[in-house]
Amino acid sequence: MKELLKQYAAYNVWASQRIIDLMLTLSEDKHLQEVPSSFKSLLRTVLHMLDAESIWWQRMKLQERIVVPSEGFTGNMQDACSALLQQSKQWEEWVSNASELSVDHVFQYQNAKREFFKMPIYQMLLHVFNHGTYHRGQIINMLRQLGIEKVPQTDFAFWARSKK
Repeated sequence: MKELLKQYAAYNVWASQRIIDLMLTLSEDKHLQEVPSSFKSLLRTVLHMLDAESIWWQRMKLQERIVVPSEGFTGNMQDACSALLQQSKQWEEWVSNASELSVDHVFQYQNAKREFFKMPIYQMLLHVFNHGTYHRGQIINMLRQLGIEKVPQTDFAFWARSKK
């Protein structure tokens, strides 16, 4: 299980970096332009991804008071992307250093509605990495709606083949 999680953590950083590199070539107007999707803009989508990774990190670390990065966010796309990559790299480092026992550990957390749940860390990690893949797909769609025709390949299989 740990080897798979290490691969997904590395893939998560790699795929996000490829999308971020493209988004940062665009103007601030494009970052903020409203596009039909789950979130209204590229920036809002990146902030949602950051929130999710950060909130799960804090839950895993058993922080009592969860800080939501997007609340009160005043930065730009560069700031949001840097924070997302930093958080993703933190996950990658944690997974690399974790023991098999650590990834099997069941932890308890509270959602936004103050409901309590338990789950093994490996399931939470799979959720976090899958969540990133889902929203990167949305970003690709949003980029196409913004007139960007050349988008990077971010499939897991493409990443895996590039590592051989």
